[in-house]
Amino acid sequence: MESRGSSTRSAARATSSALSAAGGAVGRAYRRIPTRWRLAGGSAALTFVILCGFAVIVGLLTTRQIRVEFDDSVRDTANYLQSRAHVSYDLQTGDPSCGRLADLASGENAKVRVYLLQQPAAHLMCAFGGTRPLRPSFSLDSAFPNDQLGYRVEVRAISIDPIGQGVLIYARPLSAIDRTAHKVRFFLILGVLGGSGLALLAGLMVARRAMAPVVELTASAREIERTRDPGRHMPVPEADDEVAELAHTLEDMLQALDAARAETEATLVRQREFVADASHELRTPLTSVLANLELLAEQVDGEDAQAAVASALRSSQRMRRLVADLLLLARADAGRSAPHRPVDLSQVLVEVAAELEPLAERGEHHLTIAAHEPLVVEGVRDELHRLALNLIENALRHTPAGTHVHAALASFGDDVVLTVEDDGPGIPEELRSRLFERFVRGHGDSGGGSGLGLAIVRAVATSHGGSVAIERGDLGGARFVVRLPRAGAPAPEPAAAPGA
Repeated sequence: MESRGSSTRSAARATSSALSAAGGAVGRAYRRIPTRWRLAGGSAALTFVILCGFAVIVGLLTTRQIRVEFDDSVRDTANYLQSRAHVSYDLQTGDPSCGRLADLASGENAKVRVYLLQQPAAHLMCAFGGTRPLRPSFSLDSAFPNDQLGYRVEVRAISIDPIGQGVLIYARPLSAIDRTAHKVRFFLILGVLGGSGLALLAGLMVARRAMAPVVELTASAREIERTRDPGRHMPVPEADDEVAELAHTLEDMLQALDAARAETEATLVRQREFVADASHELRTPLTSVLANLELLAEQVDGEDAQAAVASALRSSQRMRRLVADLLLLARADAGRSAPHRPVDLSQVLVEVAAELEPLAERGEHHLTIAAHEPLVVEGVRDELHRLALNLIENALRHTPAGTHVHAALASFGDDVVLTVEDDGPGIPEELRSRLFERFVRGHGDSGGGSGLGLAIVRAVATSHGGSVAIERGDLGGARFVVRLPRAGAPAPEPAAAPGA
């Protein structure tokens, strides 16, 4: 008994879970339907229910009325035939005469029978409308049912001259009622479906007009998303309803976001100015520290002391370079720009190659440059020097020993193009999208870089009205291409600095 009870409970729980899952699936499917279709569908469903109830009531009343009118028509026709019928019997010839009964009954697809009632049997005198007989009886009250052989039957007593009493049977097919009832049902169903369809269309039109303010709000929100301008105003409907309240709420939210953005931008500007000023102020004590360490390195005795001083000197030099990098980026973020003067990039590239020659020799790299003619751009010499230095140093640090690194300058139209490429393993695809971000370092960095080199390259190129891009080089490795406007050429408006 316990096992049977537990099985019943398990089955009940399984059924409940199945019903819950089915209900959840229906609910999710309903929520995925657009709002306008839900509104129109609800209106059409309500109209369908109302029309169905109306059609049922009208159908029942109409069918009942049709049957009543049909019975009255059969009864009236039978009375008419009884009053107008003149049936006689010729005793000499034995032929009956039924007068105009055939004409009176022929137009309604009816049957007319006249019987002579003689004991013990009834004799058929006249028959119109088919050959199937109708059952006569000597009792006019109960012999004939209301329906017989698919016909509605009425019986009337008549006299047959000169032989005695007879009965007239008038029958009309019940199929006439069925055909009329079917037509009524068909038109009622057609009306229900047509009304529901019209209600659906009308609901869609009404829902579309009702949702028009929401669509307008959505378009405005998308425009704000595209322009990223929270200072734009949301359209407010004239009606004082829920949509207008939503518009006012969105407008207040945008104003709050605009105020927060302005406050954030002001804070960022102050931070950038502080970083720029702090980086600039750090250079003076670092220069003093480096000078003292260099002087101390010449005066100390002993290997341990010299090693310690040399280590401190290297750390200070690395700190000075990091501070210089941060200062350059901070100035770019703050929009500060040093005066631009004509700079020969070919000479800068030669100086950078000479500076990095020891690094290339230590890493067993092959460094070549191609700068055959003066190519002058308007810019800051130190920043352009840092740009070329970072690009070539990046190639030397992130490629294995024996790699060829080639740097070249060329003129294309109004641009001067600096290309640095190698035949190393290239840059992983997952790193390409973040390569020019700050503090992003490759896996092959063997020199302990800060991750600011390529960010500085992009900042310098942008501040000089140029651009930098990475491509797959002809040598199989990575290729960086920097485009800068040549001196005397119309320079485009500088883009926003990275991180601004």
